[in-house]
Amino acid sequence: MLRRFGRRVQDSGRMIQARKIRFHTDLPNKNATKATALRRTELREKREYLIKSGQATEEDFRRRSKRRR
Repeated sequence: MLRRFGRRVQDSGRMIQARKIRFHTDLPNKNATKATALRRTELREKREYLIKSGQATEEDFRRRSKRRR
């Protein structure tokens, strides 16, 4: 019974379609793009302010890379 089911699934093309779209992501719409752009500018301005006022240093905002073995 399982063999027949597997054959029908294979013939229908569902597995091929699932593998094709497995990592596909839709593009964000205009509103989402604008929102992320606004967030980026706000965070950049906040970071620059903190650095200029001496409350933080550049090293505080750098991403730490993972050590490779």
